[in-house]
Amino acid sequence: MNVNDIVQQRIEAARRKAEADRKRREELARARAKGVTKRHATKLRRLAEKGFALAPTLDLSNESTAASSA
Repeated sequence: MNVNDIVQQRIEAARRKAEADRKRREELARARAKGVTKRHATKLRRLAEKGFALAPTLDLSNESTAASSA
């Protein structure tokens, strides 16, 4: 085994480690996103059960003075 073989082994080991780290980060990000979504849904359900309005009501009438043509 010469120096070039040792260097190639180390390069390949670093490559495998980088790939494993990337996969681990992706898995953690997916788990984190799933947890945030679940907590948000739970919060909205709890607020709805308590009678809170979950979204503001929109006034869709066209009586705004900002768009008047007067």
